[in-house]
Amino acid sequence: MRTHLNLFTTATRYDLIAHARNRFAMLLVVFFIPAWVSLVYLTIPRAAAPFHLASTGERLAPAGNELTQITGALNAVTLVTGFMMFAATFTGGRFDRRLAMAGYPRTHLVLAKAASMILASAFLAAYATAAMCIAWTPKQPCLLAAALFCAALTYGAMGVVFGSLLRRDVEGMFALVMTSVIDVALQNPMVSSGADNPLTRLLPTYGSVQAATAAGFSTTSAPAYLTLQLLWFAATALLGLLAFHHRTRNALPRPSRPDRSVAARPRDAAPLGARRAPTAGRKPNSL
Repeated sequence: MRTHLNLFTTATRYDLIAHARNRFAMLLVVFFIPAWVSLVYLTIPRAAAPFHLASTGERLAPAGNELTQITGALNAVTLVTGFMMFAATFTGGRFDRRLAMAGYPRTHLVLAKAASMILASAFLAAYATAAMCIAWTPKQPCLLAAALFCAALTYGAMGVVFGSLLRRDVEGMFALVMTSVIDVALQNPMVSSGADNPLTRLLPTYGSVQAATAAGFSTTSAPAYLTLQLLWFAATALLGLLAFHHRTRNALPRPSRPDRSVAARPRDAAPLGARRAPTAGRKPNSL
């Protein structure tokens, strides 16, 4: 048991150090999240934005900048978490493969990535919630942080999938940015008139958007939508596990087995064409 704990701790420490060395990701964490949340709050009009919230069944009319700030925080958290996990998986893929081929258990490598992703998602969710609480007070801040946390987990697992399957970092960044922007923007009533369209329920962060909106402007909790978001995380985590398993597989050719039929052939049973012909000029023995 102690050996397994040491292997898990070592792999987790390596992943956390890899995240800390990603200076661009650290700059996004420190500056991008509060800057984006603050700009949304200051630039979007405070006019009421009436809409029907499916998670509680209520008709709400919150301020437009507060509503957009929630979707902006979701967009920022998912982008940063997805980028961190994509960068760690993309740059550390070869090292993970060498560790696996050297005998390091892949189970511990996967659990270490999951632990680092959970820690990063929890920190980003709390950080974004605190940044929003500076401007206004959500009615359920703990539920808001939980919704951000679940969305960050989903995109963190998505970053692992992109980092394992895509060949270039530009492709992964574009895929993450476009997925997050389209996903969250289509669910904001201030941006999209079809935010209540049934098709939006198929988007990856639908559960978190519903739960976060209820946390900001309603006293009714929405645990079912957090569960829906966790199901999205489980699905993307399964894809990430399969992609990681495929990338760290042993690609060396298997040693060929000797042909048993040849090995079982008697040494003196030489082929007919391999027998030596009589020496030229030598008479055969007469009967």
